[in-house]
Amino acid sequence: MRAQLPRRVLLSLVLRLLFLKPVVTGSCSGDDQELLRQLQHQVDFMKDSSRLLDPYMHIQGLDVPGLKEHCQERPGVFPRENALHELSRRGFLQTLNAKLGHVLHRLTILQQNLPKVQDFGTVKRYIYGIRNNIYCLAQLLPGSSETAEPTQAGTEDSPPPPPASDTFQSKLQGCQFLRGYHRFMHSVGRVFHKWRESPSRSRSRRHSPHRALRKGAHRMQPSMRGKRLMPRGQLSQ
Repeated sequence: MRAQLPRRVLLSLVLRLLFLKPVVTGSCSGDDQELLRQLQHQVDFMKDSSRLLDPYMHIQGLDVPGLKEHCQERPGVFPRENALHELSRRGFLQTLNAKLGHVLHRLTILQQNLPKVQDFGTVKRYIYGIRNNIYCLAQLLPGSSETAEPTQAGTEDSPPPPPASDTFQSKLQGCQFLRGYHRFMHSVGRVFHKWRESPSRSRSRRHSPHRALRKGAHRMQPSMRGKRLMPRGQLSQ
């Protein structure tokens, strides 16, 4: 027992460290516009319904008149675009990261039932890449060390549908989920596009200390007349 206790404690510490932050593959770019460009490319790939929804409907026999009309997004599973635009940048990234975790779980289940849809694995790898870029971009936001914001109103998960006992209903639930997923990624792409058009609002954290110093120096000028200013290198960062 004495030998087992340290192992359990060590395992617990390792697991806690793993879940403190997402695993980052490679180093993060310090260029927020480059990260946004990569995210836009990844989202453009994932919003394409020919990747998952179309082959899913074809294999399940849902792409015929009278059935495909029932394949509509289930309200409340994914946030609407207007709700995404209302979030702060940090809140948006947190919401997107959480939703993509939910998508990964559902895609794994669908992939097990439909191995013929080859793009399930590709899309999952894209999701890992997006989550990595989300983490990197979040580090460039001002106050990245502050406590994480709670998920904003209008972005909560709706209760998952109960397991379908009927085969057709199970197929329909998968179709509805994929429909909502592609629509959600389309909305996410529009948000990132707006961010890229307003780079002044997405300045990285590495610029903010200098801006703060300039503002602080401007405010101090009236009370420092006749005094020698300290060299810039001596100012505390």
